[in-house]
Amino acid sequence: MEKIGIFCSAAANIDKMYFESARQIGEWMGKTGKTLIYGGADLGLMECVARAVKENGGKVIGVVPTKLEEKGRVCTFLDEVIHTHNLSDRKDIMTEKSDILVALPGGIGTLDEIFHVMAAASIGYHRKKVIFYNEYGFYDELLKTLKTLEDKGFARQPFSTYYEVANTPEELKEKIN
Repeated sequence: MEKIGIFCSAAANIDKMYFESARQIGEWMGKTGKTLIYGGADLGLMECVARAVKENGGKVIGVVPTKLEEKGRVCTFLDEVIHTHNLSDRKDIMTEKSDILVALPGGIGTLDEIFHVMAAASIGYHRKKVIFYNEYGFYDELLKTLKTLEDKGFARQPFSTYYEVANTPEELKEKIN
């Protein structure tokens, strides 16, 4: 997989361990010639992973909604900018252009992106999976919730049809490759 879509936090006030993980993933992507497709912001883990990809020789594509541009929060070292009207367009374009999608730690925006991809796959718009990067158990509770929904009959097929879980950097690299 060469084009990796990454969903992650734009927050700066999160534990530094998440920044270090994002940096390591970006460094690996850059050194192995991968292309990052992400939301294009110059904030939080988004900026961190993009910078690491770029500094290590990878390509960085930002899919940037109008509101982000209006606020002046667009990353300055993008190789390519894809302009979108809104967040829905951004999610669709990121999904379309990515070979695989990875969810690093994030908040409500990241969850929205994850569920958008999974819901679209569930009705046949694509066959791509999201990889939950679950280092430090970040997604443990969400994964339990998905299992509860399945157990109560709220899934036509197991949600794991639409996602995988990587708990270590090595597992993530293996699933991407």
